[in-house]
Amino acid sequence: MKPVKLVSLLSGVALFTGALVSPSSSSERLGSSLRPAPSSPKGMVEGTIWVADEYGNSITVINAATNKVVTRLTGIEAPHNLQVTPDNKSVWVATGHPPMALMIDAATYTLHGSVPVGKHPAHIIVMPDGRTSFATNGDDNTVTAIDVSAMKVLETIEVGGGPHGLRPSPDGKWVYVANANDTTLSVIDSANHNKVADIQVGEKPVQVGFSPDGKFVYVSLNAENALAKVDVTNRKLVGKVKVGVGPIQVFVIPGNKYVLVANQGTKDNPSTTVSIIDTATFAVAATVETGKGAHGVVVEPSGRYAYVTNIYGNDVAVLDLTRRKVVAKIPTGAGPNGISFSSIPPAPAARSEIKVKIGTRND
Repeated sequence: MKPVKLVSLLSGVALFTGALVSPSSSSERLGSSLRPAPSSPKGMVEGTIWVADEYGNSITVINAATNKVVTRLTGIEAPHNLQVTPDNKSVWVATGHPPMALMIDAATYTLHGSVPVGKHPAHIIVMPDGRTSFATNGDDNTVTAIDVSAMKVLETIEVGGGPHGLRPSPDGKWVYVANANDTTLSVIDSANHNKVADIQVGEKPVQVGFSPDGKFVYVSLNAENALAKVDVTNRKLVGKVKVGVGPIQVFVIPGNKYVLVANQGTKDNPSTTVSIIDTATFAVAATVETGKGAHGVVVEPSGRYAYVTNIYGNDVAVLDLTRRKVVAKIPTGAGPNGISFSSIPPAPAARSEIKVKIGTRND
């Protein structure tokens, strides 16, 4: 049987991203500091929301304090996912045409550099120390390890089938990879750049994320409409809970009280919700309507607001987690997919659209 293409698997069919991390507890840190984000005069938080518009070949940059679009970066073909670096100075983007990892300067909106990766890159992360980046290559069943300073490939690591979402452990020792065309998570030793284990979790795992103490990993199981929980010490599955249809990204809010799961559904029958799971009871505490094809999710450092990409609605929902209510919708480019948060306000932009020159180095 011919394998299912990963791009179609997670962009619109029955079934990613899960983004399961929080700045204080998650593997990604989302490029934000561990201190609470300051509030703006309107009660929102200061910072920048970065959105990969996969169908629109662009990146939307949003001011979190105003929920307004600052600019849109164009000329980036099919960006699937992106991540702000821990120092908030750069944004890494996984793009498939041609397959590359891009590093964009967050202050100038220009390309710092690019690194070739494998076929159909999906997700990209930057390790907590900012020295190494890892990108999943869905059609090659590999992960590319990149030296951030030198902008060169360190190693190509074989993992499971259709690697998609991935996160580092809070201590930076491990990278866990969700293999979406498989039933496993692959575990990578981040220092030696080699796979050390595969963990059976269930059907079509899409994204992973760590609890703040690093003891558990949560993973969205797209084909089971479930969230799974893995004991990191024993590398064993310890529980599952049903969520909405077609779960993609997941995210642990600061404090580890809840996990958010974005339920995308399919293009023909999109889901419109985010499931809120209580980590203590490992049960669904609430289900909130957020938009058409809820896909990506991230939470800002104070834990008050979540931002959800609606891949079929072409917008980002701002979810007030205290009230469990959407308080704003922000328009994006077509097919908003991956999303990341920086605790630094956006740099001023000279134009509403800025074309990024791919293949050149802009200093």
